[in-house]
Amino acid sequence: MTERKAVFLDFDGTYADRGAVPEGHVAAVRAARAAGHLVLLCTGRPKSMLPAHVLDAGFDGIVGAAGGYVEVRGEVLLDTRFPADLAATVLRVLDTHDVAYILEAPEAIHGRPGVDDRLRAVLAGFFADAPGRGGPQDILANLRMSEDLSEASFGKVTLFDSPVPVAFLAEAIGEGIGLLPSSIHGMGDSAGELYLEGVHKAGGMAVVVEYFSLERRDVIAIGDGLNDVEMLEYAGVGVAIEGSHPDVLAAADRIAPGPQQAGLAEAFAALGLV
Repeated sequence: MTERKAVFLDFDGTYADRGAVPEGHVAAVRAARAAGHLVLLCTGRPKSMLPAHVLDAGFDGIVGAAGGYVEVRGEVLLDTRFPADLAATVLRVLDTHDVAYILEAPEAIHGRPGVDDRLRAVLAGFFADAPGRGGPQDILANLRMSEDLSEASFGKVTLFDSPVPVAFLAEAIGEGIGLLPSSIHGMGDSAGELYLEGVHKAGGMAVVVEYFSLERRDVIAIGDGLNDVEMLEYAGVGVAIEGSHPDVLAAADRIAPGPQQAGLAEAFAALGLV
């Protein structure tokens, strides 16, 4: 493969295993960039939830907030936030039902006082045996708690502990909202992600493709979650992580091992990126 490619990597479950990045993945990213290819993280996380040790590998940019935020080489190209009226409705519905939630923005995470304790309690079991750094501390590092969130600006909402099914909450909020299940497997219907309808990773990728004057055939995307379906369908070559949801596998052209096996190293080699 001699033409320059733009490679978009999902974070959780693809580049990292519960927040920890295999050394082989770091090496693969650096080798691909040294070969002249572009490599970007394409994640549901906001920039504020990506620890420095993750970004240290070196990336050409970030498509964050599941496509709502795009930054390339330090330049912000897109930053989509909830409009004020919809944001107020979201807060009213979630607070009425005593949901543990965080409001995600590139600069910080916002939440009610006490949400840190609820998050630790809910997430502790899922990250108890996580291989190294990662888990709740990634979320809590940039958490700002306040009784008054009316002025908080955010692009996505993550629900961790809802007493009612998250589908009920999305329906109560009404038009303009989309819902995805939690990217943490096993959380069930008490967790999920609320996003602006029409915002998805492929939209953020298209901004990058235009910025670098590329074609879609030059795009490689690798992911494992339901919020990766549009990303894989948009790419010239879509790669799903083995064991992914059937809809993710159906959208992909290839399959790669997961981060537990440092599968990106194998995938990069098979794709001729290194």
